[in-house]
Amino acid sequence: MSLDLGQTVLQIDAAAHTASQDIDDRHVRLTQLLEQAQSIPAADAMTKTQNSMNRPYMAAQIQEDLIGSKLPNSYKGNWSTLSVDGSHIDVDRHLPIPCYLINMGGCIFSYGDQPSAEFFSTPSLAVNRQDLYLTDDANENNEELISGSLLGIIRSVQEIEHLVEKVAACPTDQPLLALVDGTLVLWGLSGQGYRPFVRNTILRDRFLPALERLRQLAENRVITLAAYVSLPRTTEVANAIRCSLCPFDALACQESCSHHRSRKSPCDQANGFMDRELFQQVLEPYARSPVYRTNPSAAQEYYGEHQVYFYYLHSGNEIARVEIPQWVASDEGLLDLGHSLIVEQCKKGQGYPVAISEAHEQAVISGSDRQLFHNMVLEALEKQGLASYTSEKERSKSRPWL
Repeated sequence: MSLDLGQTVLQIDAAAHTASQDIDDRHVRLTQLLEQAQSIPAADAMTKTQNSMNRPYMAAQIQEDLIGSKLPNSYKGNWSTLSVDGSHIDVDRHLPIPCYLINMGGCIFSYGDQPSAEFFSTPSLAVNRQDLYLTDDANENNEELISGSLLGIIRSVQEIEHLVEKVAACPTDQPLLALVDGTLVLWGLSGQGYRPFVRNTILRDRFLPALERLRQLAENRVITLAAYVSLPRTTEVANAIRCSLCPFDALACQESCSHHRSRKSPCDQANGFMDRELFQQVLEPYARSPVYRTNPSAAQEYYGEHQVYFYYLHSGNEIARVEIPQWVASDEGLLDLGHSLIVEQCKKGQGYPVAISEAHEQAVISGSDRQLFHNMVLEALEKQGLASYTSEKERSKSRPWL
C-alpha cells in the first residue's frame, strides 16, 4: 500500500496550526534574548566561552563582541574570484566492479579593467585498490573503504586541494577571493566514528597540508579564503549566549542541559534558536557579525594553526555563515577584503555568490549522467569479455510486476 495522503494532510495541517501559534511566543523570547546578550560585557563573554568545552553543548568562542554588526568597505580596483565545487558517484554494490567517480568543477572570474571568465570540470575515476581504500601506514591490515559519508569527506578534501592548485596558477597582480561551498570543518571526523589512522590520513596528510600551502601562497600575494554556508542550521552563537548567561558551574550545567536545550532559567531563554534567527534581527543587508572561533573537537585536536573562525553575513536575501581560517581572521585587512568581495559576489548572484553557483553548475552530476555512467561501466566490461551482473533487488526495482 502506498502513502495514505488523506491521513498525512490532516497531520500536516495540525502541525502548521501549532507552528503558527508558536511564532508570536518565539518572537517575544528572541527579543528578550538579544536584549540580554547585548547587556553582557564582552570580557565576561570571552572568559566564559573560553572555558565552554566542559559543558554539554558546543559554544562559539567570543573574540570581540558577543553580538554586533559591521558594514563592508567598498572595494575599488581590479580583483578576481575563484571557486571550486565537487560532486560524486558513490561505490555501487550492484555494479560488477567497485569504483567511484569525483567530478571537480569550478570557475575563475576577473573584474575590473580586463574582465574575463574561465570554467573547468575534471572527472576522476577511482578503481584501483589504493584509491578505493585508506590504509594504515603502521599496519597494512587496517583498511577503510572510501564510500558513503567517508567519500563525502574525501571529496571535501579534494575540493580544497584542487582550489590550491588553481590558486597557484592564477596571476598574482590583483587580489583573489578563493571560495568553497560548505564548511572548512570536517565534521564527520569528530567523535569516534572513524579509527585514528583515518583521521590522520585525511587531516594530517592531506587537508591541513593543503591549507598550509594556501597560507604560504598568501604570503606573497593578496589572497583571502572563505567557505560559504547557505541557510546554516548551527547554534554556536546561541549557545555562546547561553554560556554567557549561565550562573551555574559546569557540573550543574551537565546535569541540567543537553546539546539542544536547558531546563533552568536564565539559560533556557536560548532554547530552540538557531544563529541565523538571531542575526536576522541584528544585521542589515550586507553587514556581518563579529568573528567567532568554532569549537568542534576535531578542529581543537588537529587543526593547529589552521583553527576555523566564522562570522554571519546578511547576503541581501538570507543570513549565511562564512568560515575563514585563522590566518584570515587574524588579518584585519584580509578579513575586511573578504567581507567586501563576498558581498560583491552576492550582489552579482542575487543573494548568493555567483562564483559558487557557477562552480556547482560545472561540478554537478545529473540523474541522467549517473545512469549513463552505470551503463558505460557495464559496456566497458562487456567489451573486455567480462561478465556483468546485478542483484535481483535491482532488477525488481526496474521491472515492477504489479
